[in-house]
Amino acid sequence: MSLSIVIPAYNEEERLGSTLARIVAYCDANEPGSEIVVVDDGSSDATLEVARATRFATGEIRILELGENRGKGAALSRGLALAAELGFSHALTLDADGQHDVRDVPRFLEASRANPAALVLGEPVFDDSVPTSRRLGRRISCVLVQVETWSRAIHDPLCGFRSIPVGPALDVLAAHRLGLRMEFDPELAVRMVAAGTPVVNLPTWVRYPVDGTSHFRLFRDNVRISWFHTRLLLRGVTRIPERIFARTVADG
Repeated sequence: MSLSIVIPAYNEEERLGSTLARIVAYCDANEPGSEIVVVDDGSSDATLEVARATRFATGEIRILELGENRGKGAALSRGLALAAELGFSHALTLDADGQHDVRDVPRFLEASRANPAALVLGEPVFDDSVPTSRRLGRRISCVLVQVETWSRAIHDPLCGFRSIPVGPALDVLAAHRLGLRMEFDPELAVRMVAAGTPVVNLPTWVRYPVDGTSHFRLFRDNVRISWFHTRLLLRGVTRIPERIFARTVADG
C-alpha cells in the first residue's frame, strides 16, 4: 500500500496551517514515502501561500490549483486522479479546517493495510458543539443510505475523513457523473459499495469549528444531498441483496 494524503481546501488560511503541521509531523516520523497534496478550490484568501510555506522532510507539499471554486467534490476528484497519476494505491482524505483528529491517521492507515481493498469510512463521534440541525441531517442521510444499499455497510456517508482505494474510486468516477460539491462524499461511498467495495467503519472524534463557521451551506448543500438521494431511490441503481452484509469487513 502506498499513501497519498489529499486535503481539499477553500479559503482556509486561518486553519490549514495547523492541520498541515500535524500531518507533516506524523508523516516525517512514520510515513516518509507519502505524498501530501493540497487541492486549492479557487481560494480568494491566502490558502495557497499557507500551503506553499509548509515543508516536510522529503520535500514540499504538492499543490493542485483548480483556479476557480468548483466544490469539494471537484477538488477530491482531481486529487484522486492525481494520486493515481503519481502511482499511489490509496488516498487518505480529511478536511483542511481541523475538524478531523489527525491523531487518528495511524488508525485509518492500519485499517487500510489490514484490508487494502476496503473503503475505510470515518464514523463521527461528536461533542455538544454540533448544531441539532446537522445531527438530524446526518441521521436522515444514514437511513437513506441503508435503503439505497440494502445494507448497513455504511455507518456515516458524510464524514470526509476516509481512506480510499484509488483504483475502485476512479472506476466509479468513470462510470458515473457524481456531484461536484458536498453530495460527492455520500454518493462516492454509496456507488463504491454498489460496485462491491467492502467497507471498514472507524469511529473518530470530529470537532465542529470553534467559531461555528463551515463551508457547508445549510439550504444549498442539503438540497444537493437530497437530490442525490432522490435520484438513487427513484432509479433503484443500488439494489444490493443481503449478501452485502458479509462485505462489511469491520465496524470499527
